Amino acid sequence: MSSVSGGWLAGRSVFVTGHTGFKGTWLLHLLDQLGAKAHGFALDPLSEPCAFSVADAQTILATDTRASILDSGRLTKALIAAESEVVIHLAAQPLVRESYSDPLGTFAVNAIGTANLLQAVRSAPTVKAVLVITTDKVYRNREWLHPYREPDQLGGSDPYSASKVCAELITDSFRQSFFSDPSKNLPIVMSARAGNVIGGGDWAVDRIVPDCLRAAYTSAPLQLRYPTATRPWQHVLDSLSGYLALLEVVLQGSQNELPHHWNFGPPAAQAVSVNTIVDWIEHDLGTSLNRVLSATADSSQHEAGKLALDSSQANELLQWQTTWSSREAVRRTVEWHLAWRSDADMLDFTVSQIREFMEESACPSL
Repeated sequence: MSSVSGGWLAGRSVFVTGHTGFKGTWLLHLLDQLGAKAHGFALDPLSEPCAFSVADAQTILATDTRASILDSGRLTKALIAAESEVVIHLAAQPLVRESYSDPLGTFAVNAIGTANLLQAVRSAPTVKAVLVITTDKVYRNREWLHPYREPDQLGGSDPYSASKVCAELITDSFRQSFFSDPSKNLPIVMSARAGNVIGGGDWAVDRIVPDCLRAAYTSAPLQLRYPTATRPWQHVLDSLSGYLALLEVVLQGSQNELPHHWNFGPPAAQAVSVNTIVDWIEHDLGTSLNRVLSATADSSQHEAGKLALDSSQANELLQWQTTWSSREAVRRTVEWHLAWRSDADMLDFTVSQIREFMEESACPSL
């Protein structure tokens, strides 16, 4: 399928870190459909199968650099060579449980890796906008019923959340120290905090949707650590559309005093429990899963019980809102995996889902 013609991204160069991951793969295909030239910088995919290979993302890249975000020399060289206007920083160690197993590695990638990226931007004269992607888990969780807003206090109990708080603080420090002189044509640097993203092609461990699908395919018990925990579930394309809506406003200069931090999540009422997500997956698969409380759930390893985001800032200033409900996001995710298991052409199928999303979306950047 050919990409759309025209549009604010047509012909623009975009540098994406972490492009071989699940979220990065969907971003590459969305950028391609919008006519952008994507340059990737990441490690090899961490799992097999993976969205990057299944959906043939490598075929749509302008350049594909495989290296660690901790390799500052290669990162700077790749960014300068790409001559990109936009940088989207996705590279991360993204799992809470993994952060308990490897806290130092998590802090290195998520904190120092962010510093490396921002330092590289200082040497890249073409860059106009940088978006650092963190997480909804950067907020100090107080188990509030109301959703968290951008000015709320940050804090992280587990190493993953804390490392992402570090990334936020590092981003603020670089902005104030190196990107704030109004007399110079400096990049605008911001951060985005998205809800729990789901979508086709996520095979990561310790994530509820991939865990459900693995249990369904193998007839193994579904291990649930916190079945009553609630999260702001959303399709990956909804979070990505929010990032692009923000970047469009930045590059067009239509608002001079934009906030520096942004939430992109579904309406608070769509923050549902893990058990509800499993119910929906069972319905869409037409099967029942053997749910068991995980024996590995460790009370010393903190995970929030309640978590929801207030995205009214993005709703009001960017005219952004989610397109697919949490229920629809689950349906689309299961649909993608069923297509893969039936040996469908997953490049075409992925693009078809993106096209359907774009047709239904009210997001002005799409």
